Amino acid sequence: MADVKSDIEIARGAKKKPIQEIGVKLGIPTEHLLPYGHDKAKVSAEFIASKKGGKDGKLILVTAINPTPAGEGKTTTTVGLGDGLNRIGKKAVVCIREASLGPNFGMKGGAAGGGYAQVVPMEDMNLHFTGDFHAITTAHNLLSALIDNHIYWGNELGIDIRRVAWRRVMDMNDRALREINVSLGGVANGFPREAGFDITVASEVMAILCLATDLKDLEKRLGDIIVAYRRDKSPVYARDLKAPGAMAVLLKDAMQPNLVQTLENNPAFVHGGPFANIAHGCNSVVATTTALKLADYVVTEAGFGADLGAEKFFDIKCRKAGLKPAAAVIVATVRAMKMNGGVKKEDLGKENVEAVKKGCANLGRHIENVRQFGVPAVVAINHFYSDTDAEIQALKDYVASMGEEAILCKHWAKGSAGIEDLANKVVELAESGSSQFAPLYPDEMPLFEKVNTIVQRIYRGSEAIADKSVRDQLHAWEQAGYGNLPVCMAKTQYSFSTDPNLRGAPHGHVVPVREVRLAAGAGFVVVICGEIMTMPGLPKAPSSEKIFLNDKGQIEGLF
Repeated sequence: MADVKSDIEIARGAKKKPIQEIGVKLGIPTEHLLPYGHDKAKVSAEFIASKKGGKDGKLILVTAINPTPAGEGKTTTTVGLGDGLNRIGKKAVVCIREASLGPNFGMKGGAAGGGYAQVVPMEDMNLHFTGDFHAITTAHNLLSALIDNHIYWGNELGIDIRRVAWRRVMDMNDRALREINVSLGGVANGFPREAGFDITVASEVMAILCLATDLKDLEKRLGDIIVAYRRDKSPVYARDLKAPGAMAVLLKDAMQPNLVQTLENNPAFVHGGPFANIAHGCNSVVATTTALKLADYVVTEAGFGADLGAEKFFDIKCRKAGLKPAAAVIVATVRAMKMNGGVKKEDLGKENVEAVKKGCANLGRHIENVRQFGVPAVVAINHFYSDTDAEIQALKDYVASMGEEAILCKHWAKGSAGIEDLANKVVELAESGSSQFAPLYPDEMPLFEKVNTIVQRIYRGSEAIADKSVRDQLHAWEQAGYGNLPVCMAKTQYSFSTDPNLRGAPHGHVVPVREVRLAAGAGFVVVICGEIMTMPGLPKAPSSEKIFLNDKGQIEGLF
């Protein structure tokens, strides 16, 4: 298929409409669009506030199997389904996350979809976009600076510098910054202590922006951030440092959702970007709830496999925002099934029906898991040219044996024309009223029991294990009034276990909990499992090596 265009070539040839025309499709007046160039704009807080109390459309979640190097195409399917729903006469909006520079220059690539199912402008979306990530990074690091400044000028709050919980962030993969020492160099530079960096998408400020309902809620949540503890282990909050006002000022524009368009000129909100393996992995509540007031169908995605992104979408985002999803789509590929069945990446082009059948166990687990939340689901087979009829049929037969339907989707190659069958099925599920959505666990369940519930019911592990210090910390937070918070599992995205090489559908494994962090402002407890890092590293040959400007000044190699 030498004549197949790359994603960036397809995006570059897009016939984009002025963003004001896209706003008109949703009934957004021009004066409430704050343009960033001709093809992207922020939607004003005033317009969003004016829509509160209106009728909601149907919310559709797109999730997937555990990611493999073979590729799944979850964002591509999300965008394609949005276009497909519009094609069959429904008023639909896509809601996805913004891209982090870390994986763009590392190994994962961008977050704008692919082929003929993309959101544009693709280059802008995958780079600086409207500056939201810069604002989040700056607000986070302002708080970091205020902590060390407060300690330097006398430490009136009595912060124990051994117990500063707030780390710094940057939107890049840089393993060298995971653990650092700060304030070295003498008296003028403050009091030396250990510190470290996380990637911006793991920042609590990112989570707060994505879960806050408006600027007032944003500022309150920022104030609730616990930055450190005193010697008596009592918490010190961001509000104690008088930080929330200035942080909210930095985030004022970032709080407003970004409106862009698909290749087929349908509206898309792109806002927020927490990773699903180390954060809650969903786009902003503001973008989703606004879209629900403006369209009949809102198609959103949750990061990585359903064991991470979908679980957090249901147990954190939907719980906190009062959302009730009408249906779910689980994305799978024949190639990924073969890889789960033991086929090496270089051999994926060869037909291997038995490997497809063997690898389907991973998909089956995700189907069962989505059922546990009471949401009706359909499987989308994201088509690759190398897929054979026999392999596709084997996948369909497996899904049928589980009582569900798998639909072949060719949106990557054909856009909305290749995904009409899925769009019609999603409408059927959503309109059936069969969704009986409920979170996996109740608020009042003790924190470690919540962890164990996810381990046993979603990961199919035997139990979570943790040192006494971790259990004591969770108990202390319960005593302090944080026991009703949901838990946000930080775990490898590649497996149901904490071993990234253990593919398929393992069961009976133990999930070790290494560390827990209280995100009091965001409203959840982060549970770090296995060897997962909140600051990723770059691979031996990072994607950045192939990214450059060509002779026309155009970007090459970004995706």
